[in-house]
Amino acid sequence: MKIILPDNVKRIIDVLVTEGFEAYAVGGCVRDSILGRIPDDWDITTSAKPYEVKQFFKRTVDTGIQHGTITVLIEKESYEVTTYRIDGEYEDSRHPKEVTFTSNLVEDLKRRDFTINAMAYNDKEGIIDCFQGIADIRDRKIRCVGNPEERFLEDALRIMRAIRFSAQLDYDMEEKTKEAVKKLSPSLSRISAERIQVELVKLVTSPHPGKMRDLYETGITKIIMPEFDEAMKTTQNHPHHKYTVGEHTIHAMEEIKADKVLRFTMLFHDFGKPRTKQVDENGIEHFHGHEEVSEEMARTILQRLKFDNDTISKVTMLVRVHDWKVNNTRKGVRQALSKIGEDLFPLFLLVKKADTLAQSEFLRKEKLEELVTLEHLFQEVINNKECISLKMLAVSGNDLIEMGMEPGKEIGKALKSLLEIVIDDPTQNRKDILLQKLLEL
Repeated sequence: MKIILPDNVKRIIDVLVTEGFEAYAVGGCVRDSILGRIPDDWDITTSAKPYEVKQFFKRTVDTGIQHGTITVLIEKESYEVTTYRIDGEYEDSRHPKEVTFTSNLVEDLKRRDFTINAMAYNDKEGIIDCFQGIADIRDRKIRCVGNPEERFLEDALRIMRAIRFSAQLDYDMEEKTKEAVKKLSPSLSRISAERIQVELVKLVTSPHPGKMRDLYETGITKIIMPEFDEAMKTTQNHPHHKYTVGEHTIHAMEEIKADKVLRFTMLFHDFGKPRTKQVDENGIEHFHGHEEVSEEMARTILQRLKFDNDTISKVTMLVRVHDWKVNNTRKGVRQALSKIGEDLFPLFLLVKKADTLAQSEFLRKEKLEELVTLEHLFQEVINNKECISLKMLAVSGNDLIEMGMEPGKEIGKALKSLLEIVIDDPTQNRKDILLQKLLEL
């Protein structure tokens, strides 16, 4: 199989080979090339020692020289070049105590996580596949190189990576690999929140977010997100639902596009239901107030996993309002827009649609028709530039001060009162009218 190497990658390999060393593209870039995908980056492995690599290229950075990695800079691109190595004993479920450089490519490939990531390539020798990675690609399997327990004990994050790759590629885990995931999932408690977050985002935004079930079934969510386990165990005996809270959550994630904010909104939107569940005299289960509880739980989890403030703000807002009933009128849409915001309102509609499609068929047609109407009304409000925020109001705080009002909270209250008037009737958004209204207030 011929892989088209980028010119700079070919150049680095050629330089190293010309100097008498072995060199190959390695890992994910080889896997993606076999799959017909464009690799995000290209890593190179070589028998040359780090100080030797530095001699052959003008611009380098000692990225991880103690572990054999040098970054080679060519024009505006960077490429990691790593010496073949054998890892020593792992002491923190992430880093080896020491590494030993080797001249044997197979020894280097042997330390890698999964067979599909343990292949190397150069134009002269083609694909080096010592662990049947191509066969596992053909069979759509995630399988560890060698003993899976050893690989996971070396770096516990590989436990999540196994399921993340299965979600991105729609592969199944090989049985021994899956059993090792179940056995060693508690070791994820030693992995930093930042590293967990990276893998979780990749899984949640993958083409197959339903692989969240695998996180649950293998005991991973019990360690990194026990709130999801609560949801999976909580029934919803109600005409509007047909799944447990957790299964509804998974279906809702599958019904929305692969955007980080949207997918995490669907993941968290009903997390408050296990804590608000009530059963009436007819055996119907209700979850009054679950939106607010879900919002707080979402904020807690996102902060725990070290997400950025922008993501936290958007997700928690959408979780809070996901069950809002908006009146199917322009006024109703203006009122909702003033609280949700113009940027988030289209996402709010997508969230409601995904939520509806993951429920029972009861009144589904009517709910979806309402959302279509809301979309049309939203476009009319935006196209007509109807006032929905203080910045669109025809008067400002300075206008009120010029009228004699003292700066302070009273101005804010007055502006909000005027905004309510304008949201109720957009024709009132004129400076003369609003100043008169202020005098009447």
